[in-house]
Amino acid sequence: MDKDLGQKRAVQYLYPPRDPFDQRMVPVSGGHTIYVEQCGRPDGIPVIVLHGGPGGGCSPAMRRYFDPEHYRVVLFDQRGCGRSRPHASVTENTTWDLVSDIETIRAELGIDRFIVFGGSWGATLSLIYAISHPEAVRQLVLRGVFLMTQVELDWFYGGGAGQFWPETWARFRDLIPPDERHDMIAAYHRRLFCGDLRIETQFARAWSSWENALASIHSSGSGGEAPGDYARAFARLENHYFTHKGFLEEDGWILKNIDRIQHIPGVIVQGRYDMICPPARAWELARKWRSSDLRMIRNAGHALSEPGISAELVRAMDELTG
Repeated sequence: MDKDLGQKRAVQYLYPPRDPFDQRMVPVSGGHTIYVEQCGRPDGIPVIVLHGGPGGGCSPAMRRYFDPEHYRVVLFDQRGCGRSRPHASVTENTTWDLVSDIETIRAELGIDRFIVFGGSWGATLSLIYAISHPEAVRQLVLRGVFLMTQVELDWFYGGGAGQFWPETWARFRDLIPPDERHDMIAAYHRRLFCGDLRIETQFARAWSSWENALASIHSSGSGGEAPGDYARAFARLENHYFTHKGFLEEDGWILKNIDRIQHIPGVIVQGRYDMICPPARAWELARKWRSSDLRMIRNAGHALSEPGISAELVRAMDELTG
Protein backbone atom coordinates (compact mmCIF):
# COMPACT_ATOMS: atom_id res chain seq x y z
CA MET A 1 0.00 0.00 0.00
CA ASP A 2 1.13 3.52 -0.76
CA LYS A 3 2.43 5.15 2.43
CA ASP A 4 0.41 8.36 1.96
CA LEU A 5 -2.77 6.34 1.44
CA GLY A 6 -2.04 4.39 4.62
CA GLN A 7 -1.68 7.61 6.57
CA LYS A 8 -4.95 8.95 5.14
CA ARG A 9 -6.74 5.76 6.16
CA ALA A 10 -5.38 6.11 9.70
CA VAL A 11 -6.85 9.59 10.06
CA GLN A 12 -10.43 8.37 9.74
CA TYR A 13 -10.15 6.55 13.06
CA LEU A 14 -8.84 9.51 15.02
CA TYR A 15 -10.69 12.23 16.87
CA PRO A 16 -10.45 15.82 15.62
CA PRO A 17 -7.58 17.69 17.29
CA ARG A 18 -8.35 19.76 20.37
CA ASP A 19 -6.18 22.49 21.82
CA PRO A 20 -5.02 22.01 25.43
CA PHE A 21 -7.06 23.69 28.14
CA ASP A 22 -3.98 23.71 30.38
CA GLN A 23 -0.24 23.95 29.72
CA ARG A 24 2.40 24.30 32.40
CA MET A 25 6.05 23.75 33.24
CA VAL A 26 6.43 21.63 36.38
CA PRO A 27 9.69 21.73 38.38
CA VAL A 28 10.95 18.29 39.42
CA SER A 29 14.16 17.01 40.97
CA GLY A 30 17.70 17.46 39.68
CA GLY A 31 17.11 20.88 38.13
CA HIS A 32 14.68 19.51 35.52
CA THR A 33 11.45 21.22 34.50
CA ILE A 34 8.92 19.16 32.55
CA TYR A 35 6.27 20.31 30.12
CA VAL A 36 2.73 19.11 30.97
CA GLU A 37 -0.50 19.70 29.07
CA GLN A 38 -4.14 18.72 29.47
CA CYS A 39 -6.80 18.51 26.80
CA GLY A 40 -10.28 17.09 26.37
CA ARG A 41 -12.82 17.32 29.18
CA PRO A 42 -11.56 18.78 32.49
CA ASP A 43 -13.88 16.51 34.50
CA GLY A 44 -13.43 13.51 32.22
CA ILE A 45 -11.79 10.13 32.81
CA PRO A 46 -8.09 10.83 33.47
CA VAL A 47 -5.61 9.21 31.10
CA ILE A 48 -1.88 9.90 31.05
CA VAL A 49 0.06 9.37 27.82
CA LEU A 50 3.65 8.12 28.02
CA HIS A 51 5.61 8.75 24.84
CA GLY A 52 8.29 6.55 23.38
CA GLY A 53 12.02 6.78 23.01
CA PRO A 54 13.19 7.50 25.66
CA GLY A 55 13.54 10.97 24.21
CA GLY A 56 10.70 11.07 21.70
CA GLY A 57 8.58 13.78 23.32
CA CYS A 58 4.81 14.12 23.01
CA SER A 59 3.04 15.60 19.99
CA PRO A 60 -0.41 17.07 19.24
CA ALA A 61 -1.23 13.92 17.22
CA MET A 62 -1.22 11.92 20.46
CA ARG A 63 -4.33 13.79 21.63
CA ARG A 64 -6.38 12.26 18.86
CA TYR A 65 -6.76 8.74 20.27
CA PHE A 66 -9.19 9.88 22.96
CA ASP A 67 -12.79 11.07 22.75
CA PRO A 68 -12.52 14.65 24.07
CA GLU A 69 -16.08 14.46 25.36
CA HIS A 70 -15.12 11.65 27.74
CA TYR A 71 -11.41 11.90 28.54
CA ARG A 72 -9.18 14.26 30.45
CA VAL A 73 -5.92 13.65 28.59
CA VAL A 74 -2.59 14.41 30.23
CA LEU A 75 0.55 14.49 28.09
CA PHE A 76 4.06 15.43 29.13
CA ASP A 77 7.57 15.56 27.72
CA GLN A 78 9.84 13.30 29.75
CA ARG A 79 13.09 14.67 31.15
CA GLY A 80 15.53 16.01 28.60
CA CYS A 81 13.28 16.05 25.54
CA GLY A 82 10.53 18.01 23.81
CA ARG A 83 9.75 21.21 25.67
CA SER A 84 11.20 19.97 28.95
CA ARG A 85 14.45 21.50 30.12
CA PRO A 86 17.42 21.16 30.19
CA HIS A 87 17.35 19.76 26.67
CA ALA A 88 19.16 16.48 25.89
CA SER A 89 20.38 16.24 29.49
CA VAL A 90 20.98 12.82 31.04
CA THR A 91 21.87 14.17 34.47
CA GLU A 92 19.49 12.72 37.09
CA ASN A 93 17.55 11.18 34.24
CA THR A 94 16.63 7.58 35.04
CA THR A 95 13.56 5.36 34.86
CA TRP A 96 12.96 5.93 38.54
CA ASP A 97 13.14 9.71 38.09
CA LEU A 98 10.41 9.38 35.43
CA VAL A 99 8.27 7.23 37.72
CA SER A 100 8.63 9.94 40.36
CA ASP A 101 7.70 12.60 37.78
CA ILE A 102 4.45 10.77 36.96
CA GLU A 103 3.61 10.80 40.66
CA THR A 104 4.43 14.52 40.80
CA ILE A 105 2.08 15.16 37.88
CA ARG A 106 -0.67 13.08 39.49
CA ALA A 107 -0.41 15.10 42.71
CA GLU A 108 -0.07 18.43 40.88
CA LEU A 109 -3.27 17.78 38.91
CA GLY A 110 -5.19 16.26 41.82
CA ILE A 111 -5.80 12.90 40.12
CA ASP A 112 -6.55 9.83 42.22
CA ARG A 113 -6.18 7.10 39.59
CA PHE A 114 -5.76 7.21 35.84
CA ILE A 115 -5.60 5.08 32.75
CA VAL A 116 -1.98 4.77 31.61
CA PHE A 117 -1.51 4.76 27.82
CA GLY A 118 1.95 4.13 26.37
CA GLY A 119 3.74 2.70 23.37
CA SER A 120 7.21 1.26 22.83
CA TRP A 121 9.37 2.78 25.61
CA GLY A 122 6.10 4.34 26.81
CA ALA A 123 4.77 0.79 27.28
CA THR A 124 7.90 -0.08 29.28
CA LEU A 125 7.46 2.94 31.51
CA SER A 126 3.72 2.26 31.86
CA LEU A 127 4.40 -1.24 33.16
CA ILE A 128 7.17 -0.10 35.51
CA TYR A 129 4.99 2.69 36.87
CA ALA A 130 2.04 0.34 37.38
CA ILE A 131 4.22 -2.23 39.15
CA SER A 132 5.59 0.54 41.40
CA HIS A 133 2.25 2.30 42.03
CA PRO A 134 -0.56 -0.18 41.33
CA GLU A 135 -2.95 1.82 43.51
CA ALA A 136 -2.77 4.74 41.05
CA VAL A 137 -3.61 2.79 37.87
CA ARG A 138 -7.14 1.85 36.80
CA GLN A 139 -6.24 0.44 33.36
CA LEU A 140 -3.24 -0.01 31.05
CA VAL A 141 -3.41 0.43 27.27
CA LEU A 142 -0.12 -0.53 25.65
CA ARG A 143 1.24 -0.56 22.10
CA GLY A 144 4.42 -2.06 20.62
CA VAL A 145 5.61 -3.79 23.79
CA PHE A 146 9.22 -3.32 24.87
CA LEU A 147 10.26 -5.02 28.12
CA MET A 148 13.79 -3.57 28.36
CA THR A 149 15.56 -6.92 28.22
CA GLN A 150 18.96 -7.79 26.83
CA VAL A 151 17.47 -10.02 24.15
CA GLU A 152 15.49 -7.05 22.78
CA LEU A 153 18.55 -4.79 22.74
CA ASP A 154 20.57 -7.52 21.04
CA TRP A 155 17.85 -7.93 18.42
CA PHE A 156 17.82 -4.29 17.42
CA TYR A 157 21.44 -3.25 18.01
CA GLY A 158 23.19 -6.58 17.51
CA GLY A 159 22.17 -7.32 13.95
CA GLY A 160 18.91 -9.25 14.36
CA ALA A 161 16.68 -6.66 12.70
CA GLY A 162 19.54 -6.01 10.29
CA GLN A 163 18.93 -9.48 8.78
CA PHE A 164 15.70 -8.07 7.35
CA TRP A 165 17.11 -4.64 6.47
CA PRO A 166 20.75 -5.31 5.54
CA GLU A 167 21.28 -2.12 3.52
CA THR A 168 19.77 0.06 6.27
CA TRP A 169 21.74 -1.77 8.96
CA ALA A 170 24.93 -1.29 6.96
CA ARG A 171 24.46 2.49 6.97
CA PHE A 172 24.09 2.42 10.75
CA ARG A 173 26.89 -0.10 11.36
CA ASP A 174 29.49 1.18 8.92
CA LEU A 175 29.94 4.48 10.75
CA ILE A 176 31.62 2.43 13.47
CA PRO A 177 35.11 0.86 13.05
CA PRO A 178 35.01 -2.96 12.77
CA ASP A 179 36.77 -3.51 16.10
CA GLU A 180 33.94 -1.71 17.96
CA ARG A 181 30.95 -3.29 16.23
CA HIS A 182 30.56 -6.07 18.80
CA ASP A 183 28.82 -3.50 21.03
CA MET A 184 27.04 -0.89 18.94
CA ILE A 185 25.33 0.75 21.92
CA ALA A 186 28.70 1.40 23.58
CA ALA A 187 30.28 2.53 20.30
CA TYR A 188 27.54 5.08 19.67
CA HIS A 189 27.66 6.13 23.33
CA ARG A 190 31.29 7.22 22.96
CA ARG A 191 30.33 9.47 20.07
CA LEU A 192 26.97 10.76 21.35
CA PHE A 193 28.68 11.98 24.52
CA CYS A 194 32.06 13.06 23.12
CA GLY A 195 31.52 16.79 23.77
CA ASP A 196 31.83 17.80 20.11
CA LEU A 197 28.38 19.03 19.01
CA ARG A 198 29.05 18.32 15.34
CA ILE A 199 30.03 14.69 15.96
CA GLU A 200 27.24 14.17 18.49
CA THR A 201 24.67 15.45 15.99
CA GLN A 202 26.06 13.34 13.14
CA PHE A 203 25.81 10.13 15.15
CA ALA A 204 22.50 11.14 16.70
CA ARG A 205 20.99 11.45 13.23
CA ALA A 206 22.34 8.03 12.28
CA TRP A 207 20.97 6.47 15.48
CA SER A 208 17.54 8.06 14.97
CA SER A 209 17.43 7.19 11.27
CA TRP A 210 18.06 3.49 11.96
CA GLU A 211 15.03 3.32 14.26
CA ASN A 212 12.77 5.54 12.15
CA ALA A 213 13.49 3.48 9.03
CA LEU A 214 12.04 0.36 10.62
CA ALA A 215 8.98 1.89 12.31
CA SER A 216 6.41 1.42 9.55
CA ILE A 217 5.49 -1.68 7.62
CA HIS A 218 5.37 0.56 4.54
CA SER A 219 8.96 1.73 5.01
CA SER A 220 11.34 1.96 2.06
CA GLY A 221 14.28 1.61 4.45
CA SER A 222 15.07 5.31 4.54
CA GLY A 223 14.70 6.90 7.96
CA GLY A 224 15.08 10.45 6.70
CA GLU A 225 17.12 13.07 8.52
CA ALA A 226 15.61 14.38 11.74
CA PRO A 227 16.31 17.96 12.88
CA GLY A 228 19.60 18.07 14.77
CA ASP A 229 18.19 19.17 18.13
CA TYR A 230 15.49 16.51 18.11
CA ALA A 231 17.84 13.75 16.97
CA ARG A 232 20.46 14.64 19.58
CA ALA A 233 17.97 14.49 22.46
CA PHE A 234 16.35 11.31 21.16
CA ALA A 235 19.61 9.46 20.54
CA ARG A 236 21.40 10.57 23.71
CA LEU A 237 18.48 9.67 25.94
CA GLU A 238 17.80 6.31 24.29
CA ASN A 239 21.45 5.39 24.36
CA HIS A 240 21.79 6.52 27.99
CA TYR A 241 18.86 4.36 29.07
CA PHE A 242 19.96 1.35 27.02
CA THR A 243 23.54 1.63 28.27
CA HIS A 244 22.15 1.31 31.80
CA LYS A 245 19.66 -1.45 30.90
CA GLY A 246 16.75 0.79 31.79
CA PHE A 247 18.11 1.24 35.33
CA LEU A 248 16.33 -1.97 36.34
CA GLU A 249 17.73 -4.21 39.05
CA GLU A 250 17.94 -7.29 36.84
CA ASP A 251 17.24 -8.48 33.33
CA GLY A 252 13.59 -9.45 32.97
CA TRP A 253 12.53 -7.27 35.91
CA ILE A 254 9.10 -6.44 34.48
CA LEU A 255 7.93 -10.04 34.02
CA LYS A 256 9.45 -11.07 37.34
CA ASN A 257 7.26 -8.46 39.05
CA ILE A 258 4.13 -8.87 36.93
CA ASP A 259 2.10 -10.34 39.81
CA ARG A 260 1.87 -6.84 41.28
CA ILE A 261 -0.49 -5.84 38.46
CA GLN A 262 -2.47 -9.04 37.94
CA HIS A 263 -5.58 -7.22 39.17
CA ILE A 264 -5.17 -4.30 36.72
CA PRO A 265 -6.91 -4.84 33.36
CA GLY A 266 -4.98 -4.05 30.22
CA VAL A 267 -5.10 -4.03 26.44
CA ILE A 268 -1.99 -4.79 24.39
CA VAL A 269 -2.03 -3.66 20.76
CA GLN A 270 0.85 -5.19 18.82
CA GLY A 271 1.87 -5.07 15.16
CA ARG A 272 2.45 -8.56 13.78
CA TYR A 273 5.45 -7.32 11.76
CA ASP A 274 6.98 -4.98 14.32
CA MET A 275 10.70 -4.91 13.50
CA ILE A 276 11.67 -2.72 16.46
CA CYS A 277 9.80 -4.55 19.21
CA PRO A 278 9.09 -8.08 17.94
CA PRO A 279 5.67 -9.53 18.95
CA ALA A 280 7.19 -12.39 20.95
CA ARG A 281 7.56 -10.02 23.89
CA ALA A 282 3.91 -8.89 23.74
CA TRP A 283 2.83 -12.52 23.58
CA GLU A 284 5.04 -13.43 26.54
CA LEU A 285 3.67 -10.49 28.54
CA ALA A 286 0.06 -11.47 27.79
CA ARG A 287 0.71 -15.08 28.87
CA LYS A 288 1.96 -13.97 32.28
CA TRP A 289 -0.39 -11.00 32.82
CA ARG A 290 -3.71 -12.82 33.10
CA SER A 291 -5.93 -9.72 33.08
CA SER A 292 -4.54 -8.48 29.77
CA ASP A 293 -6.09 -8.69 26.30
CA LEU A 294 -3.58 -9.08 23.45
CA ARG A 295 -4.76 -7.73 20.11
CA MET A 296 -2.32 -8.68 17.37
CA ILE A 297 -2.68 -6.43 14.32
CA ARG A 298 -1.88 -8.10 11.01
CA ASN A 299 -0.12 -6.09 8.30
CA ALA A 300 1.20 -3.60 10.88
CA GLY A 301 4.62 -2.64 12.12
CA HIS A 302 5.67 -0.56 15.12
CA ALA A 303 4.49 2.98 14.49
CA LEU A 304 1.63 4.55 16.41
CA SER A 305 0.35 5.91 13.09
CA GLU A 306 -0.10 2.49 11.43
CA PRO A 307 -3.76 2.38 10.30
CA GLY A 308 -4.60 -0.90 12.03
CA ILE A 309 -2.87 0.12 15.23
CA SER A 310 -4.55 3.55 15.25
CA ALA A 311 -7.95 1.96 14.73
CA GLU A 312 -7.47 -0.60 17.50
CA LEU A 313 -6.17 1.93 20.02
CA VAL A 314 -9.15 4.22 19.38
CA ARG A 315 -11.46 1.21 19.68
CA ALA A 316 -9.87 0.19 22.96
CA MET A 317 -10.25 3.68 24.43
CA ASP A 318 -13.85 3.98 23.20
CA GLU A 319 -14.68 0.63 24.86
CA LEU A 320 -13.63 2.09 28.21
CA THR A 321 -16.23 4.87 27.96
CA GLY A 322 -19.09 2.44 27.43
